[in-house]
Amino acid sequence: MGSRIAAHFANAGFPVDLLDIVIPDQPKRNAAALAGVENAAKQKPVAFFTDAAMRLIAPGNFEDDLGRLRQCDWIVEAVSENLEIKRSLFERVAQVRTPGTILSTNTSGIPLASIAASFPQELRRHFLGTHFFNPPRYLHLVELIPGPDTAAEVLTWVANFCDLHLGKGVVPCKDTPNFIANRIGCFFGATVHKLTVEGDYTVEEVDLLTGPLIGLPRSASFRLVDIIGLDVWAHVLRNLHDLAPNDPARERYLVPEFMARMIERGWLGEKRGQGFYKRVGKGADKEIHAIDRKTLEYHPAHKPHFAAADAVRAVTDLPQRLRSLTSADDRAGQFLWPLFRDLFIYSAQMVPEISDRIVEIDRAMRWGFAFPLGPFEFWDALGLEETVERMRRENCAVPPNVERMLASGARRFYGTEDREGQPRTRWFDLHAGAWQDLEARPGVLVLNDIKRARGVVKTNPGASLVDLGDGALCLEFHSKMNTLADDALAMVRAALDEMERGFVALVIANQGELFSAGANLTTLLLAAQEGEWQDLDEAVRRFQQANMALKYAPVPVVAAPFAMTLGGGCEMVLHATRAQASAETFMGLVETGVGLIPAGGGCKEMLLRLGNAKAAFELIGYAKMSGSAAHARELGLLRAQDGTTMNPERLVADAKAAALALAAGYAPGVPRQDIPVEGEAGFATLKMGIHLAREGGAISEYDAAIGEKLAHVLSGGRLAGGQTVSEQHLLDLEREAFLSLCGQPKTQERIQAMLKTGKPLRN
Repeated sequence: MGSRIAAHFANAGFPVDLLDIVIPDQPKRNAAALAGVENAAKQKPVAFFTDAAMRLIAPGNFEDDLGRLRQCDWIVEAVSENLEIKRSLFERVAQVRTPGTILSTNTSGIPLASIAASFPQELRRHFLGTHFFNPPRYLHLVELIPGPDTAAEVLTWVANFCDLHLGKGVVPCKDTPNFIANRIGCFFGATVHKLTVEGDYTVEEVDLLTGPLIGLPRSASFRLVDIIGLDVWAHVLRNLHDLAPNDPARERYLVPEFMARMIERGWLGEKRGQGFYKRVGKGADKEIHAIDRKTLEYHPAHKPHFAAADAVRAVTDLPQRLRSLTSADDRAGQFLWPLFRDLFIYSAQMVPEISDRIVEIDRAMRWGFAFPLGPFEFWDALGLEETVERMRRENCAVPPNVERMLASGARRFYGTEDREGQPRTRWFDLHAGAWQDLEARPGVLVLNDIKRARGVVKTNPGASLVDLGDGALCLEFHSKMNTLADDALAMVRAALDEMERGFVALVIANQGELFSAGANLTTLLLAAQEGEWQDLDEAVRRFQQANMALKYAPVPVVAAPFAMTLGGGCEMVLHATRAQASAETFMGLVETGVGLIPAGGGCKEMLLRLGNAKAAFELIGYAKMSGSAAHARELGLLRAQDGTTMNPERLVADAKAAALALAAGYAPGVPRQDIPVEGEAGFATLKMGIHLAREGGAISEYDAAIGEKLAHVLSGGRLAGGQTVSEQHLLDLEREAFLSLCGQPKTQERIQAMLKTGKPLRN
């Protein structure tokens, strides 16, 4: 865990000393730290934004290099979850630490008061808990736990650093066993175990019920334990059982008998190659097998079916789907209702023990366990009054604080109090028994809240225009996977028209699951199969014109890409004045994977950015995609002047600030007429590379055919000798190549495969 935390500090651009034990009989005294860095680089998902970040980590060991700590501003301890080991290390750290240096522990549950018991007062003032969730790069949560005497200014500094520089959602916690997220998460997981045994559910059934069906990650429950490690999960459960003797659910934290037997056999999950699941076979014959928890024998994993689950597959509204599932009387409902019911009751029982506010409990579960909603938000989604009445009918003890809440007239845990076009949220304080205003979070803009408070400027099914204030307008996509079709392009034109009504900057942003998956492939495939070539030609022209209009808009345009930013979505970012990218941006021109080439100006823009056809061909032809914003900058998809936002919650506000900063004195420029291309000679060079790749088996015959179309565009067409061409010339070449490929059966096969499987077809 220490190496992964170090990797994320390096991702943020900070040099890190990574110290570990000296392994006996190893020729390299820093072998443990070096292995940590290597594992962090190799793990999937990878811990580093780029290979360059690895160079910011200086490996060392506790015996030779502890003196380096004198130069550190912040020391993070992440050794074994053993109180005596931690105390022993801290005694040595205290001897070399410079007074004023912050010292934190990454413990997941050991009380800080126990760790700090023998610390001198100055050290106690600078000591706290910073519980990073694993993997630190990907999970948003950091729990911030004050020690017995932590100075307020230390807590503030660490919270701000984690938020702004590390991109974390910071949740203040009390020094209670397992803090907030693991306390609630352990209860949720232990309840899953309980219901699994009581209802005799299979591993596959449970993971179907506790995954995307209810809004949770695909790892669901048992798959998640495999990822965590059965031994680690068992340790966390035992820790809570031992340290929380008065917990109302204490007996649930006993490790289930079937899991204890698996641990005895060393079946600890992914790190040992088998746990609740294992991979059997190789290559195309590889299968996923699941364990029978009663016999501990493996069998090919099957896809279970429940009538209630099948009935809601098409329901996209999560609260509606959950209400239907929990009210069903089949095995799905018999599992999910008690799971949510017990979660609600337990979460309310934990106020104020683990948190005075429901807000922190909800944030901890959303940010640490990737829940779509926290427990109290889930409770609102299912209906507070209705669920409490059902609990009473089942003779469940409704927590007294919830009974008092209902008696006061409150019917939800969260409400809205928007005023004068400004979004305001309130939450019910179960401890005080009254409504409280939720404090504003400077630097965080939530588009749904803004739309609720002041409406939208314009909207259609694919996109909306949202007034961000201060003269900034936001173009927000909200189609399925934020694909780009005519309704989105119409809103681009509408956005530019709005600039004449007083807006001074345009932001292209949304807060869905991804920025944009690119063109709507379903619509494209149908048009190609029907031979609607004129309609396709006009559609591509409209997209090209929209992107060019953004590039040469009368006001600065800042795109805010994040997560998947593919194909046409990537092209739109390339045409913006600036990009303000989330650190986690997976960006690329991936059209060759569906038998096409970029036709919205992507080829043109990469030729301009990279300066030569060969580099552009390597990027586009092999559908290279960035693994982060930093990697996108290395690939040329982002420029040096483009910004990066570490905290995804701050992305829209950062993009707005960047756009407004460009507005004063902004000059749009005019389309280029002087782009150098290599003509026939450049085409011949690229074609030779394609031939060699085909001969070497790196690409298929049809990949080569697509590659020649791409080479034709990037070389500027069949021109004699090197010449200069206009942007429009390259756009015309893109469009012609794109349309010709649309008519090819193998391209249509690739599109069909992508729509069906989500994976590229090599035909």
